[in-house]
Amino acid sequence: LTVVFAGDGAAAGSYGYANSGYSVYEEENDRLTESLRSKVSAIKSLSIEIGTEVKNQNKMLSEMENDFDSTGGLLGATMGRLRTLSRGSQTKLLCYMMLFSLFVFFVIYWIIKLR
Repeated sequence: LTVVFAGDGAAAGSYGYANSGYSVYEEENDRLTESLRSKVSAIKSLSIEIGTEVKNQNKMLSEMENDFDSTGGLLGATMGRLRTLSRGSQTKLLCYMMLFSLFVFFVIYWIIKLR
């Protein structure tokens, strides 16, 4: 029985076995690295999409804020007109309100009756 030694004093047969073991670990590391790379890529694209959505939502919020500001100005002008009306004769205002209420009541009654 003769044993052939490699240059570092280990048997040649065991040296080949050690290399194949490292090769399995390297292949597994490469596979895990590729899996990790694909997951990182997916997370990156998802975070980019989230950033785009946040920008769009912020734009819509600023547009809504502008719309609410203009509506607030319109409402303030309407309230000013109502104050002006209320300074006038209270009986005249009450009469107008009653007539408007009756008109709305009859319109609703008529719509329901047509069905």
